[in-house]
Amino acid sequence: MSTIEQTMLALGENARQASRAMMRASGAAKNRALHIMAESLGAERDALKTANARDLDAARANGIEPALLDRLTLSDRSIDLMAEGLRQIANLPDPIGSLTGASIRPNGMRVAQMRVPLGVIGIIYESRPNVTIDAAALCLKSGNATILRGGSEALHSNLALGRIVQAGLRAAELPPAAVQVIDTPDRAAVGKLITMTEHVDVIVPRGGKGLIARLAQEARVPLIKHLDGNCHVYVDAAADLDRAFEIAFNAKTYRYGICGSMETLLVHASVASTFLPRFGRALSEHGVQLRGCERTRALLPDALPASDEDWGTEYLGPILAIRVVDTLDDAMEHIARWGSGHTDAIVTQDLSAAERFQREVDSSSVYVNLPTCFADGFEYGLGAEIGISTNRLHARGPVGLEGLTTLKWVLNGEGQTRG
Repeated sequence: MSTIEQTMLALGENARQASRAMMRASGAAKNRALHIMAESLGAERDALKTANARDLDAARANGIEPALLDRLTLSDRSIDLMAEGLRQIANLPDPIGSLTGASIRPNGMRVAQMRVPLGVIGIIYESRPNVTIDAAALCLKSGNATILRGGSEALHSNLALGRIVQAGLRAAELPPAAVQVIDTPDRAAVGKLITMTEHVDVIVPRGGKGLIARLAQEARVPLIKHLDGNCHVYVDAAADLDRAFEIAFNAKTYRYGICGSMETLLVHASVASTFLPRFGRALSEHGVQLRGCERTRALLPDALPASDEDWGTEYLGPILAIRVVDTLDDAMEHIARWGSGHTDAIVTQDLSAAERFQREVDSSSVYVNLPTCFADGFEYGLGAEIGISTNRLHARGPVGLEGLTTLKWVLNGEGQTRG
């Protein structure tokens, strides 16, 4: 057995033991750990930024793309947001042990479902070190143990954050093995993690198509997949165009490197000649490269021709595809063909169009008069998220506390027998 295999099995065994302790941990102890971690993030700010600087220097030397570099950076603001996320999660109701669907059968037997942890969750992610805190906090609050494997480009940042998390667990008298960060960039560690069915109950991957494809092919542990965010904003014929401008501009330029960034803008033909010249100028001045259909290019001559590849691409950068459509149905058909089922939005004052869009667009989040960059568990009031699932089974959209739990049936009686 290789050293990597031995290491991973030890992590798995420790996580399984810790998961049993976390299942019975009190809400007060879990909340105490989260508050201690939040305070420690502020106290350890300089050490975190020093560790992050090592990762950033290595990333620049390796020619990492600007969007990924942005994801990798631990700024004062991102550290403050992580701390606030921890506090928000601490303030959320503890889902574990809650009962739903209670009923009394004709024989007097009481039937209900109890919310319980999933057990041990393996989380595989790239670039963004804040996921270490978000994932640890959500798994802790939901009574799970977790094994975290961040990208090699964020190794020093993730290990520094992991030490803060484990210190918080110890201080709250919870098992530090409830959150373990894999300390090797060797890909063999991932290969072992996704096959340890005796120790790991579910894998949550956050990353690009290549990572997801590999895991879907090789994993023996069930996956909650976080696929790419090919997000759309559709400006309807009945849109308030000033509002549409602000929404679409924010959807693209808030941050290019997030999965909720708008990648394709769809504009109804009846408003395109009014809306697109102003919007195109603003984005070009902001450094965004435009790629459009023929009707778009007639209004924006500097736009490059858009190909089928452009319609299906998550750019994660300053590139936007634009298409002029004739009807709401055309817009929804485009999204159905090219979208990734992540997050899509309509801008309209027409209530029936808004209702149809939200009912018929088959994505994990569908917005009316909001930018797609709101696709974030923090913004949904979840405190944080472990990822945005495009699955249809178990969890969909931002995965917060309830997405990391399951239900079991609990029955109570007074000696009834089945006749």
